[in-house]
Amino acid sequence: MFGITVNDIRPYIFPVIYALVIVAFLPLLVGYITLAERKIMAHMQARLGPMRVGPHGLLQPIADAVKLLLKEDITPKNADALMFWLAPLLSVTMGLVAYAALPFGPAFQIADLDVGLLFILAVSSLGIYGIVLGGWASNSHYSLLGALRSAAQLVSYETAAGLALVSGLLLGGTLSMKGLVEAQDSQGVWFIFLAPFSFFIYMVASIAETNRAPFDLPEAESELVAGYMTEYSGFRWSLYFLAEYANMIVVSGIAVTLFLGGWMRPLAAVHMRVFGLPYDLLDLLPALIFLGLAAWCTKLALRLGQQIQKLVMFLVVGIFVVLAGVMAWSLTSPALMPGIHGGFWFVVKILLYLYGFLWFRFTFPRYRFDQLMKLGWQFLIPLALVNLVMIGIGLVLVQQSGWPLGFTMIGANIVTLLMALWLVRHGDKVMTAPRTAEDDLPVAGAGQVR
Repeated sequence: MFGITVNDIRPYIFPVIYALVIVAFLPLLVGYITLAERKIMAHMQARLGPMRVGPHGLLQPIADAVKLLLKEDITPKNADALMFWLAPLLSVTMGLVAYAALPFGPAFQIADLDVGLLFILAVSSLGIYGIVLGGWASNSHYSLLGALRSAAQLVSYETAAGLALVSGLLLGGTLSMKGLVEAQDSQGVWFIFLAPFSFFIYMVASIAETNRAPFDLPEAESELVAGYMTEYSGFRWSLYFLAEYANMIVVSGIAVTLFLGGWMRPLAAVHMRVFGLPYDLLDLLPALIFLGLAAWCTKLALRLGQQIQKLVMFLVVGIFVVLAGVMAWSLTSPALMPGIHGGFWFVVKILLYLYGFLWFRFTFPRYRFDQLMKLGWQFLIPLALVNLVMIGIGLVLVQQSGWPLGFTMIGANIVTLLMALWLVRHGDKVMTAPRTAEDDLPVAGAGQVR
């Protein structure tokens, strides 16, 4: 009646729907990531993990959420009440806003910005203000020390992460998140194979940026009780928790987009069609993966003793079977298949990257703070600078002299590897350097009682 068509309102309606989906499902996803973390840690330590709430502990995140909502919310007596209340809200808000430019597939993105990567980095970096404000407003020495540690850690490792991302941007030639995936598609190679040191530097820096073990110094319980979260409880504590895991997904999404081909399936350049099928044989992988998960859950269900637990587990089996059917059905629709399968592969890659977070936490002991700073300033940043320069030189040789891209990137990575070996050897010499007479001189003002 008003001359408005679906195509006219689509640019306004779909982003709102995508935003509502993210806000609605992210807390649930975070809850089950924590369950996966506890289960994986248990299996690595020959334990079972949470098993009491639901079959195999599947309802544990729901119980945790109810507990956090019902716990008493305490504000310290001399705290700045307004800042104490706003700080966790600021952290979680910045973590959620960063999702606006993150593409979860070719068809699921709130805003396709020309400077999407820059927007995500800028917004996610503001989350540190929530941590610093929370530590300061708590009126606690432990909280303030944790906040200051977090600020120093972010500055140290975001520099290395930024240099690693610039190396990838040189290969992609754009700041658009979709453009970076399309660049890898057009070149026929994921950037992790052209710039593996950039990926390694960014991976280590992303763990430190999100305050995850072994770089969780801002909340080291053996030193600072709980760091900047010491005085928080209940729902406000859960907001900090949600912000941490939301940022983990954001940094994982950046790594997947820039280095791991985004929503592209593995071996995207390989096409195998048999029996006259109109789609590639590798496109059946999503459906087969869900069927494998259904078979595994069926095996677990048959081993359960209680009838209600079997019923819930068979419900999970049914969900996996339905998802397998959706993946298989989408192969018959050229319009829907890229979006559905692209979203599947993007989520799978994010989960694998997050598994690396968990694996590191259960494998490496916590660094001392001086070791943390040494790793960032004396190893990662110099290595990232050399890596960036060598990739730039290689691309100049490709564009100006016509050298093969693969050949120049191999040379650049060899030089970066030699630099890494030199830094490791140099760092060992610094750590084992003998003390001199100057080291034993008293510090001015030391020992004075005021």
